[in-house]
Amino acid sequence: MVSAPGGYPRKRMAQQNLFDETAAPLVPARPTLPKLREAAAGCKACPLWKTGTQTVFGEGAAKAEVMFVGEQPGDIEDKVGKPFVGPAGTLFDRALEEAGIDRSLAYVTNVVKHFKWEARGKRRIHQKPNWSEIAACRPWLEAELSVVKPRVLTCLGATAAQALLGRQFRVTKQRGQPVESELAPVVIATVHPSAILRAEDRDAEFATFVDDLRTVAKHLRG
Repeated sequence: MVSAPGGYPRKRMAQQNLFDETAAPLVPARPTLPKLREAAAGCKACPLWKTGTQTVFGEGAAKAEVMFVGEQPGDIEDKVGKPFVGPAGTLFDRALEEAGIDRSLAYVTNVVKHFKWEARGKRRIHQKPNWSEIAACRPWLEAELSVVKPRVLTCLGATAAQALLGRQFRVTKQRGQPVESELAPVVIATVHPSAILRAEDRDAEFATFVDDLRTVAKHLRG
């Protein structure tokens, strides 16, 4: 049986959508990125819409050859409404430049489109989305993949990789290596740029991240 994103068989996944609250009913029958973005703006498929400032949908070229998928928008992304524009996004841009990838020709998005956080004083601290929240938001990501049809799909971090490639996937063991998948001709996973910001040796982690992105660039050229 053919697998769908997240490792679920398509039949099982269709049945799951019938009984669980997901964004599936909101996805336009003939999706385009503008239609999807407009429809997702009012998404209430999971409780995160109550705490997120707004839906942060994907952004980039409609027929991008490479798609990057992260976990969820951060504090700044939630306020601005654009993906990868905070500190991790700045680091991501620098890494893309060093790897020879033009971000303006890429599509960037997240598995979950609302910011999940907890208050710590005056700060909003990131919380990892749970599997029900990921499942609720998955139809948006599936629709983005179906419209963009990237040649290279790059998962940034464990949440994105496991959501798309199955819970058994381990970024620490398989990062930078092409993975066989029906999602795109080439699928690669690496760390999320935010992990580099938390690392003890940022320079070393950044260099390894750039090496992974150079693998992405190589497949884009070839």
